[in-house]
Amino acid sequence: MTTRFAVTWDYRCPFARNAHEHLVAGLKAGAGWEVEFSPFSLSQAHVEEGEGDVWEDPSKRADLMAMEAGIVVRDRMPERFADVHLALFRARHDEARDLREPAVVRRALQEAGVDADTVLAEIADGWPHEVFRKEHEVAVAENRVFGVPTFVLDGRAVFVRLMNRPQGDGDLARTTVDRVLDLLKGWPELNEYKYTTIAR
Repeated sequence: MTTRFAVTWDYRCPFARNAHEHLVAGLKAGAGWEVEFSPFSLSQAHVEEGEGDVWEDPSKRADLMAMEAGIVVRDRMPERFADVHLALFRARHDEARDLREPAVVRRALQEAGVDADTVLAEIADGWPHEVFRKEHEVAVAENRVFGVPTFVLDGRAVFVRLMNRPQGDGDLARTTVDRVLDLLKGWPELNEYKYTTIAR
């Protein structure tokens, strides 16, 4: 039986990186999930009252570029999305690179086996920006999403922070995500569960 759910992402968030590595590893290991990868802008989420939306601010376009690259690959080259997705997370969190730099995004795309010129041309065309805005606004309006990663299943949404990475372990990835989904659909009464300290 296939479980269908959505998960938000923004490449800047380390917890999104953890969750999406689990999702990709689990899917590669044959998990029975149908995942909708849903872009969410942390820049827009953190706009101060009285400030304009990032969607209309030319000075913020670079902040959105990596996400728009992910959207292009998700929608135009879905067979390459997982590799690009992980490459962009890796560039930001493992290599400490600035995803606002076109050269960094270009390199991540190339490392994932994608023609960077094609993706950047699609971004310049403008449609990924509009898709990004629409999907972000729908997530906020329909599910009150405020951050990443947020899992959405059957009209319920939960913000999750996973502390571990799968390190290529597909079984661990499937178990981890399935636990999140089990709580989301099976125990909605649990609203918050957070350790006061983090074991290191």
